[in-house]
Amino acid sequence: MNQKHLLVVDDHQDIRDLLKEYLQQHGYRVSLAKDGVEMRAKMAEASFDLVVLDLMMPGEDGLSLCRFVREMDGPPVIMLTAMSEDADLVVGLEMGADDYVTKPFTPRVLLARIKAVLRRSAGGGSHEPVAVEPNRLSFANWSLNVPLRQLERDDGLVVALSNSEFTLLQVLLKHPQEVMSRDQLLTLTKGREAEPFDRSVDNQVSRLRKKIEQNPQFPNLIKTVWGGGYLFTATVSSTRVDL
Repeated sequence: MNQKHLLVVDDHQDIRDLLKEYLQQHGYRVSLAKDGVEMRAKMAEASFDLVVLDLMMPGEDGLSLCRFVREMDGPPVIMLTAMSEDADLVVGLEMGADDYVTKPFTPRVLLARIKAVLRRSAGGGSHEPVAVEPNRLSFANWSLNVPLRQLERDDGLVVALSNSEFTLLQVLLKHPQEVMSRDQLLTLTKGREAEPFDRSVDNQVSRLRKKIEQNPQFPNLIKTVWGGGYLFTATVSSTRVDL
């Protein structure tokens, strides 16, 4: 059986090492690069069946590197992206990325995406991205329209969200009925920009409550867990709607 050769490009050594060990256990040959310079050198030395590419890196970023791979008619690309990088992700997909995985992720999820992209590639499919995530998240009497980045109530009311409010709500909707600490929420919403003792999450939660709670003073949807963080209590359903 032909062993597929993968190139993992990420500036975090712990992520590179973890993915190499995990993917090798599942039968892949794996090479690593910490930045664009190493990636270009590796691709000049060997051929790869797929590239796992971090979107945000110091030096040459993932957008430029994805363009480089497409211009050289290179292998499929799966982008790794933080949830706060939505705009750059759209550009990456338009540049020809085949799929994406949102950080934080489990290696098992990435493995499934790798297998799917390799199957499409082997079948002669194009590099056009395939939608893999729902674009509408519904809860209580609300739904979050992800592409339009707006909140819609069942009676037709549309509520505008700031970028930070949208990102925080999306994180909460992806982790329903799960206690999320402030540090977790900061990491998922701000990524590398998060700073110790940053209290902006509390302010964003307060603003969100004013928009989605019947009584923000006694919230039912976003509950405070004293000493722990926040808990989104509602059941969330995910759907894909053609826009």
